[in-house]
Amino acid sequence: MSKLNGQMKNIIAELQWRGLVHDIMPGTEEQLLKEMTTTYIGFDPTSDSLHIGSLVPIILLVHLKNFGHKPIALVGGATGMIGDPSGKSDERNLLDEATLNHNVAGIKRVLSHFLDFNAANANAPILVNNYDWMKTFTFIDFAREVGQRITVNYMMAKDSVKKRLAGDGEGMSFTEFTYQLIQGYDFYHLHKEYHCLLQMGGSDQWGNITTGTELVRRMNPEGAKAFAMTCPLITKADGSKFGKSEGGNIWLDADKTSVYKFYQFWLNTTDVDAEKYIKIFTFLDKETIDGLIAAHHEAPHLRVLQRKLAEEVTVLVHSKNDLEKAIQASAILFGNATSDDLKQLDAATFLEVFEGVPQAEIAKADLENGLDIVSVLNEKTGFLKSNGEARRALAENSIAVNKEKVTEEFVLTPKDLINDQFVLLQRGKKNYFVLRIF
Repeated sequence: MSKLNGQMKNIIAELQWRGLVHDIMPGTEEQLLKEMTTTYIGFDPTSDSLHIGSLVPIILLVHLKNFGHKPIALVGGATGMIGDPSGKSDERNLLDEATLNHNVAGIKRVLSHFLDFNAANANAPILVNNYDWMKTFTFIDFAREVGQRITVNYMMAKDSVKKRLAGDGEGMSFTEFTYQLIQGYDFYHLHKEYHCLLQMGGSDQWGNITTGTELVRRMNPEGAKAFAMTCPLITKADGSKFGKSEGGNIWLDADKTSVYKFYQFWLNTTDVDAEKYIKIFTFLDKETIDGLIAAHHEAPHLRVLQRKLAEEVTVLVHSKNDLEKAIQASAILFGNATSDDLKQLDAATFLEVFEGVPQAEIAKADLENGLDIVSVLNEKTGFLKSNGEARRALAENSIAVNKEKVTEEFVLTPKDLINDQFVLLQRGKKNYFVLRIF
C-alpha cells in the first residue's frame, strides 16, 4: 500500500500538480490520507468502446490503485437506458437492450486493459454494472425509497437541469430528470455494498455526484460519510474539442482508430497542449516531466515533449510492440525507410500513412508480363506529365519504387506489390503516388 510514515501518500496533491482537480468536497483529502478509500467512477455505454476523453477517468482509477485506494469502475447498463443530460442540449436517443448489452461488454473489455479485475489484493479493482441492482427495483419502490429523500427544488437547482430548461430545445423529459436520482442511488448502493466513500468524474458530473453524496447521507443513519471530486474537462489551447481528429473521435480500440493514427494524434499536439497533456495522460513523475518541459523550451523544434507523450500514451493504451510499429510507420513518410519496412505494414495502416496521396488503379493482369517504369510513371498513372519527364527524372536518380531507387530499365511485376495490392511511387523526398492493384 502507498504509505509514507504510516500515512497514505497524498493522492490529491499528486492530482493537483497534474491539473486533474476541478471541484473537491471538503474533507475528501483528509479521508484519502487517513485510510484506503473505496472510490468509484461511472462510464456510460453510449458506444461499444471508449475514446480518449475517457482516458482521464481511467487514469484517475489507476492513480487511486497506485496510491493504495480501492477503485470501482461502474458501467452504466441501467443509466445508459436513460441518458445523462449533463452537458447535453437535447434528449438522447434511447438505446435498445441488445445494443446496450453489446456496448457494456465492449466497455468492460476496454477497462480490463487498464485494471486487473481478477486481482486478489486488498485494493484490487472492482467492475460493476448498475443494471444488476436496478433491474429488479420497481418504480413504486424507487419513488418511495429514493424519490422522497430529494426535493424537486434540490434537483431543479442543478446546472445540468437549469441549462436544459433555460435553453432553446424542447426542455427535459421526466426520464432524463430522474437520471441524477438513479446515479445518486448507485453511490448509495456502492456505499452499502462496498463501503464506497468517494465518487469521481468529469466537472460536468458535479451535480449528479453531489446528489449521490446527499442520498448516502439521507438514506443512512446519522453520521454516514460520502465525498466528491471532479476533474476538468480536457480542452485544446485553441478552444477546439479535445479527442477529435479530422476523421472523428480518437478511440482506444485499434480497430476503430489505428495505432498509427493514435500515435500521430499525440505526436501532433501543440507545444502548449503537450505541456498540459504530459501531466494528465502519463504517469511520469514531476521531476521527469519538468526536465522534459525544460528540454523542450531549449529546442522546441526537436519536439521531445510530443515524442515522449506519444510514446507513453501509446504504450499505456496499446503496447510497446504497437508503439514500435507506429514509429516504423511514421518513419516511412519522414525517415529512411526500406522496401522491407513498407511490406511489414498492414493494408489499413499503409492507406493511413499515405492518406491524401494521389492514387491510380491498375489491373493486376497488366503486371503479369511486367510494365516498364516509364509507362507506369506517365501513361498508366499520370504521376508525371510525359514520357520525357519520366525519363529525365529516372536519369536524375530521383524515382523510387517502394522506397528503392530505380532506373529506366526497371520493370514492375506482381512481386513488387505491398500486401498484394499496393505500389508506392516516389519522386524526390516528398512527392508520393500510390498505385492500387485490382
